[in-house]
Amino acid sequence: MLDERKLKILLAVIDSYIVTGEPIGSRTITKFYDLGVSSATIRNEMSDLEDLGYLNKTHTSSGRVPSDKAYRFYVDNFFQNSIIELDNNKKEQIKKFLKEEYKEIDQLIQDIAKVLSQLTKYTAVALSPQIKETKIKHIQLLQMDENQILVIMVNETGLIKKSTINLDKTISEDNLMYISNYLSKKFKNKTFTEITNEINKDILDDYIEYKNEIKKLIPMLSRTMDDYEGLRVYADGLTNIFEFPEYRDVDKAKEVISLLEDKQKLIFALNNTNLEDIDVKIGEENNNDSMKDLSIISATYNTEGEIVGKIGIIGPKRMNYIELIKTIRTFSESISDIIDDYFNSNER
Repeated sequence: MLDERKLKILLAVIDSYIVTGEPIGSRTITKFYDLGVSSATIRNEMSDLEDLGYLNKTHTSSGRVPSDKAYRFYVDNFFQNSIIELDNNKKEQIKKFLKEEYKEIDQLIQDIAKVLSQLTKYTAVALSPQIKETKIKHIQLLQMDENQILVIMVNETGLIKKSTINLDKTISEDNLMYISNYLSKKFKNKTFTEITNEINKDILDDYIEYKNEIKKLIPMLSRTMDDYEGLRVYADGLTNIFEFPEYRDVDKAKEVISLLEDKQKLIFALNNTNLEDIDVKIGEENNNDSMKDLSIISATYNTEGEIVGKIGIIGPKRMNYIELIKTIRTFSESISDIIDDYFNSNER
């Protein structure tokens, strides 16, 4: 446990480094923080903090920078042990940014990543809702043109997924309505995974009209289900990394951008955060070696109490964690409210 003086000096170093991005020396602490001790005393305490693993000395100056251990201490003691209130004004601001009437959840999540990046100036990522284990509520087939139909699937939480199917032969609107009712009844309260298994079998075990038409649709619906099983990740603000001093080295910045452009690595990074309201992974805590100089702050979003997706902020370890945690929590609450207020109310 750190004594009070070491704690104050450590927090001063972290706060200063977050703002400047430059190694912090004892003179900086003496100049900007009234700790009531001399520069020599601060220098000795910083040396002790280095020995304890909280500070790292750089090769280019006599200053020190916070270690991963220091950031973890900072987050654990000033986030997890305190209540960070939601910013209701910012919440309303977010909703105003997202004022479109969304017809598909994926478009909302894509826009969330964009707005989160714009407001935080970091790279923002968002995972689309994971629906394959949720239960079907309704299936609707609508005619788009002569040989194309729109498949609309609504799950138990009210989230909507759409896709189009091209046919060799036109099916009348009356037939589509009948088929929609049949499929809705057949698949209601079954998960997408269960449906995938069933539609690969002969589901027409009872005599119904339009059997031939449904038989033609089954393999197409199967492919549609396969598409739904894949996670989608949206990222925005990839080049924001250039704004940070530690990434002014072009080669280093390109390496990070290459990582952030890799969708599978982003999915892996977000999926390796905990399913908690807020989770913070700092440097070496990330399982991916290429992210050891980065931190991820992630949050879940939900509907009707069920977690359906994640959003996150990725950037240098030198983050204003407390402010960003507050921001991303506000975003997660806003997404959940929008989904509940708009998508679900439309389907009840």
